[in-house]
Amino acid sequence: MRHGKECGAGAGRGDHEEDHEGAALTKEPARILVVGGGYVGLYTALHLQREARRGEAEIVVVNPEAYMTYQPFLPEAAAGSISPRHVVVPLRRTLGDCEIVVGEATAVDHAARTATVKTLAAEEEGTGTIDIPYDELVLAPGSVSRALPVPGLADHGIGFKTVEEAIGLRNHVLEQMDIASSTRDPQVRDAALTFVFVGGGYAGVEALAELEDMARYAARYYHNLRPDDLKFVLVEATDRILPEVGEEMGRYAVRELRGRNIDVRLGTRLDSCENRIAVLSDGSRLPTRTLVWTAGVKPHPVLAATGLPLTERGRLKCTAELRIEGVEHAWSAGDAAAVPDLTAEQPGTECAPNAQHAVRQARVLAGNVLASLRGKPLQEYRHRYVGSVASLGLHKGVAQVYGKKLKGYPAWFMHRAYHLSRVPTVNRKARILAEWCLAGLFKREIVSLGSLEHPRAEFELAAGTGRHPEAS
Repeated sequence: MRHGKECGAGAGRGDHEEDHEGAALTKEPARILVVGGGYVGLYTALHLQREARRGEAEIVVVNPEAYMTYQPFLPEAAAGSISPRHVVVPLRRTLGDCEIVVGEATAVDHAARTATVKTLAAEEEGTGTIDIPYDELVLAPGSVSRALPVPGLADHGIGFKTVEEAIGLRNHVLEQMDIASSTRDPQVRDAALTFVFVGGGYAGVEALAELEDMARYAARYYHNLRPDDLKFVLVEATDRILPEVGEEMGRYAVRELRGRNIDVRLGTRLDSCENRIAVLSDGSRLPTRTLVWTAGVKPHPVLAATGLPLTERGRLKCTAELRIEGVEHAWSAGDAAAVPDLTAEQPGTECAPNAQHAVRQARVLAGNVLASLRGKPLQEYRHRYVGSVASLGLHKGVAQVYGKKLKGYPAWFMHRAYHLSRVPTVNRKARILAEWCLAGLFKREIVSLGSLEHPRAEFELAAGTGRHPEAS
């Protein structure tokens, strides 16, 4: 890889040059840098490597991890219905014709056509960062969790955006049940069995519903715990949950959750969670050892370090062709981009930052990048939103698709079928389907592997330098 090599100046990469005898030299492939390996990054690179002609493009993908996480399956991974390895897609295997750089882009100098990237090797070498040159930039770093300045949140909050957080939360919930089962202190027991989820969007509702299913099932295997001993609380600042599935299905979801003895607090905010006490805006004080924060996301910080045009919300201003507005050779889509919705009735409407749009935008974006290199017309992105599906736990769900409303088992089945069709690679589809079939035949796994988060603890104890992993 030619890190640090200048490109894009003078005749430029991808232009024909002539020697002193006038003979045409071979056209150098255009370097396409894809920042981000999520929905947009993975699918864009996948379409580029499939559709680019031999020698036409060199594709480089930069991502902090060597895999893409299929986030709609995180709740099921947390509940133990799917193995964590099967909700991630290895970039090196899937993008065999691309160069994968595991690192985090910290800045982009589009005038110089270079991206600054922090890699593990650069940190070990003490060089800090490397510069990667490019001809075409696809900026799709996605979003990060939006943490508000709530006292105690940084110390006690648990996120739910990565596979590591999902598995960590599963282990944590089961460990709290172990604590409750073995303590004689009623205050410790109550705090251990109280689980507070903040945020009534997809992530919060699906995570709560799946983990509540799993925890109440696991309770039957504890001699001194009953399912009714567990207290799950959902805190939402607005007056509804799951707005994507419509008002009617949102109200049904609230009734369904409350029917399962889940305390749903609408129009309520988290004011503080210091000292492991969740203080809500309605005056409630809930001692809890588990506070899951899923109250929204914000654009990736690297966008502010690019000098590219941004909206008031910090997303990249894009055209319907998925070009960054007013900038040549720069493209974006997904969570990072504000893309006009050409199918909306109201002018100025932007496409929702969700997977349904991201996957389809990636296909159009890849085609437009190649069309630009070939001097052909670009295609506008158009997709009418077909609806949404959401899981409320095993065999339960809500959906609104093409104006039709579904609930219960049909909605749950549609949720699984849709996301199985969307998860990348046949390999992952087959593994997930096999796990679902096995889960229908055998009982749930209720084992906590929390010690995986401290893999050296046992050795440190043996060496006399640490504590037992269960004590940490």
